[in-house]
Amino acid sequence: MRVLLVPNPMNPRSIDASRGVVEYLRSGGYEPVMIAEDVDLSGVDAIPVARADIGTPELAVALGGDGTILKAVHILGQLDVPILGVNLGRLGFLSGARGEDVLEAVSSALAGDVSIERRQTIEATVMAGGREAGSYRALNEVFVGRGATSRSIELEVDVNGSVIGRYLCDGVIAATPTGSTAYALSAGGPAVAPGVRGIVTVPVAPHTVAARPVVSAPGDVLTLRCPTLARADACVSVDGDQVPCRTTLDSVRIRVSDQDVRLVRANGRGFYSSLGTTFFGV
Repeated sequence: MRVLLVPNPMNPRSIDASRGVVEYLRSGGYEPVMIAEDVDLSGVDAIPVARADIGTPELAVALGGDGTILKAVHILGQLDVPILGVNLGRLGFLSGARGEDVLEAVSSALAGDVSIERRQTIEATVMAGGREAGSYRALNEVFVGRGATSRSIELEVDVNGSVIGRYLCDGVIAATPTGSTAYALSAGGPAVAPGVRGIVTVPVAPHTVAARPVVSAPGDVLTLRCPTLARADACVSVDGDQVPCRTTLDSVRIRVSDQDVRLVRANGRGFYSSLGTTFFGV
């Protein structure tokens, strides 16, 4: 059986842990694979594969912080593969296992002796220059914000055809419940439990005191528009990675995706324990 390893090549702890997992998997008869670029950057002796040749792994192991889990999500794309996040970074809010327990956690995950958390994702359809410019899926958030210039942009926020806000701002975050504790939280949004479904909309640095975060229902459709050409210098980021913005952005249509991400929970902290210790200083 094939297991995908996703390291953070810039993190020495991640590289060391990846080498240990590769040896462990081979000794158990498993096939450890890694994206070829990560093999080159990390020097780990896994089987290098192109993204298109991943196949359908039994498990994906993300060795790093929350950013490495997001990386694994985007490498897998539409594949419904459980992801075990091993915390070798700073926060590890999404991680399902501690770094010191990595081999035990991998063994438990392969044996099915773990719990699985289903995390909602969102889909964003980008319209630019009068045509569809791409469709993207996010586990954390989609951010529509100012581009190369330092000028604020104007964004209109529409839910199911009703305009609920028009802001001169740095941008607007559309977050999942999982992403509510990431960028959206730092911009003043609420912390939402991952079992909740819906979209959290948070204006970033709006030029008004009337702006408030809004949590919409899972069946709602959120549309962010640039209503004024003079204030339409906006770009789109998906889970922190910027989408190419070569033409004027018209709108971004966001809805809850039909496909969830499955996160493995081995011996990591639960959501409320993580929330208390990481953010509230308990």
